[in-house]
Amino acid sequence: MKFLRRMLRFFGPYKWQTALALALLVGMVVADLLIPRLTQRVIDEGIVRRDVGMIGRTALLMMGAALLSAAFAVANTVLSTYVAQSVGADLRSAIVRQVQTFSFANLDHVQTGELLVRTTSDVNLVQMMVMLGLRIMTRAPMWLLGSMFMLIRTSPQLSLLMAALLPVIIGIIWFFGSKARPQFMRVQEKLDKLNQVLQENLAGVRVVKAFVRADHENERFDRANRDLTWENVQVMRLVAVLLPTMFLLVNLGIVGVVWFGGRSVILGDFTVGEIIASVNYMTYSLFPLMMLGAMIGPLSAADASAARIWEVLDNVPQVQDRPDARSLPQVRGRVAFEAVCFSYNGPSSSGDGRAPECDEAVLVDVHLIAEPGQTVAILGATGSGKSSLIHLLPRFYDVDRGRVTVDGVDVRDISLSTLRAQIGVVLQEAVLFSGTIRDNIRYGRPEATDEEIVAAAQAAQAHDFIAALPDGYDTVLGQRGVNLSGGQKQRIAIARALLVRPRILILDDSTSAVDVETEAQIEAALEQTMADTTTFVVAQRISSVLTADKIVVLDRGRIAAVGAHEELMESSPIYREIYESQLGDGHV
Repeated sequence: MKFLRRMLRFFGPYKWQTALALALLVGMVVADLLIPRLTQRVIDEGIVRRDVGMIGRTALLMMGAALLSAAFAVANTVLSTYVAQSVGADLRSAIVRQVQTFSFANLDHVQTGELLVRTTSDVNLVQMMVMLGLRIMTRAPMWLLGSMFMLIRTSPQLSLLMAALLPVIIGIIWFFGSKARPQFMRVQEKLDKLNQVLQENLAGVRVVKAFVRADHENERFDRANRDLTWENVQVMRLVAVLLPTMFLLVNLGIVGVVWFGGRSVILGDFTVGEIIASVNYMTYSLFPLMMLGAMIGPLSAADASAARIWEVLDNVPQVQDRPDARSLPQVRGRVAFEAVCFSYNGPSSSGDGRAPECDEAVLVDVHLIAEPGQTVAILGATGSGKSSLIHLLPRFYDVDRGRVTVDGVDVRDISLSTLRAQIGVVLQEAVLFSGTIRDNIRYGRPEATDEEIVAAAQAAQAHDFIAALPDGYDTVLGQRGVNLSGGQKQRIAIARALLVRPRILILDDSTSAVDVETEAQIEAALEQTMADTTTFVVAQRISSVLTADKIVVLDRGRIAAVGAHEELMESSPIYREIYESQLGDGHV
């Protein structure tokens, strides 16, 4: 249970509540253990001697102990619930914060469905175990030890029977626990798969309908659902064997006490009160073991979930600040790629610290300089490394060899926060968040004024269609902006990037869903409003790059040509072929 033990660090802010909950638990156990001794007293000293007054006084003591136990139990439950809920909330926050530190390389190896399960279902299981731990799992050992002590004081002979049963029961609990944990781990893995299929199904429901693949998707979900059901059935079979076995042993122990005790009473060795007290203490001793046995399933599930949570929390971001990383003042915007090699299986992702052969990399020996205020267009076939190249600038990934510099400073020597604060990025997929259009545009600058928001929208050619909406900038977007067209979402994403006033702007095929006329208007507005900004434009349409100061043609990760449009038409067969295929016959 090492992973659950590691969760103890999350108890730090709630140590006083935890300590008080445990203290109340001790009081509750003491009050419970008094009742069998008081029962013995009522029988041996009250009933046998016909002392009505003594019976009344002892009954009042028993009632007081019961009320005290109930009060302690209520207070313990309230505190345990508070601690468990607080630890669960802190765990969820820790997971989300850790994921926010992940680089693109980390995220490449994590499924969204897995993160959702670990943040919800896995945390819920750990949270439940925290609450049960402060109520049952801590109470059971105290109850067991206290009952054994009282049993020995009441009847040393009968305590030997309990001593014989104890290792058998503990051995059974250990055996079932060792079998249960891997099964619960498989349950959570199957739940991951189910959530992944469900997420893909819901996110792609329009594609499913368009291609009439509902039956196929239903079968995929049913298969994942059946796998999860089967694993749960296997776990329940284990629990179905464990609990009856525990009850059998407990009942055998009680039968042994009754037989041996009854015989001893007849022989005059024990009093009736001692036997009743011994049976109660025997029950009190065995009941905690039954509780622990019943807890094997939840405990194993929680430990498996804790292991999966720590997989996320222990995952080291592959791109992070160096110890001596420095803040970068306002940059001029000179960007240089110097002998850059990059592979998605490079040292930053493989973990062995060795760079692959550069000839096998996604980007091979890239040399490129962008002067302040220049517009650099990156052109090439699909898979040529265009997006990979520009992702190195804000350190979404790190280079394997060579370096990327901003104003002569290696980006790895700059703190991530100050580096990215001066870079505006519009990725291929325009991701919008729930909320209004206004909130989405000012996402990177929450303090932006309405005038600045409108100006950014105008530069992105988004103001007109926003103003035409019934609620204008206060229009609430559907999930992922579903109530907007692809081109409208892209223009809002561009406005969001422009609003942060970046010194370096990256447009990663960000106008692919925009018509040619609107694209030309966006380019004209950018030339006017972002004249001092170094801009990188990744494009598939050659019409998007004709006016760029520098056009870079990538071919299988290598720079095949660099220059202005006129130069490349004369010197680069690849560029000329792209131009003629798109514009030579009048087709764009």
